[in-house]
Amino acid sequence: MVKRNSLIFLTAFGLLLTGCSKSGLEITKDDILEVARDDANATKKECENVSIKEQKSSYIVSFSTNGGSYEYKIGKDGIIKERNYKRGAKEETTETEKVEEPVKEEKSTTTKKEEKSSTSFDESSQQAINAVLANSGLEQDDVTNITCSLDEASQQYTITFVLNDVTTTATVDANSFIVLSTIVG
Repeated sequence: MVKRNSLIFLTAFGLLLTGCSKSGLEITKDDILEVARDDANATKKECENVSIKEQKSSYIVSFSTNGGSYEYKIGKDGIIKERNYKRGAKEETTETEKVEEPVKEEKSTTTKKEEKSSTSFDESSQQAINAVLANSGLEQDDVTNITCSLDEASQQYTITFVLNDVTTTATVDANSFIVLSTIVG
C-alpha cells in the first residue's frame, strides 16, 4: 500500500513539474486591464467604456471613471509603457513625457540643490520620498540622485532616484502621499 501511494505521489509530482516547465508567461486581456485599473486606483465597478486593443508587442487599454479618463499602453509583459490621464477638459501629459521633462529641468537646478545639500527636502517632499521608498522596500541610503518636484496643477509629486544604475520615477498624491505610479527603467 505504501509503495502504491508513493508511486501515485511521484506520478502526480512529475505531472506537476511537466506543467510548470512551460516557458513564457501568458498574460490575458483581463490581466492587462487589472494592471491599468490598479495603476489608476479604480475598481471594476468604477470603470466605464472599457476598451482593450491588442497590438504587436503591447495592449492599448482605455476606460473612464468619475474622476477622468485613462489610456494606457501596456507591454505584453504587463509593464506600463505609457499612460495618459484626462481630468475633465484638462489633459495631462503622458507619463513618459512627465518622466523625461522633469529630469531635464532638474538637471539645470540640481547643482544648486547639491550645493545646499543633496538630501535636504522640505517636510512634504520628504514625506512623498519616504512613501515611494517604502513602497519600493528601500531606504534613502540605498539610492542616489533623489529628486522631488511638485506639479501644483495635478497636486502630484514626481520623485526620481537611481538604484544600481537604473532610474526609477514615481508619482505621489500631494494630499494623501499615496504612491500613484512607479516606472522603473
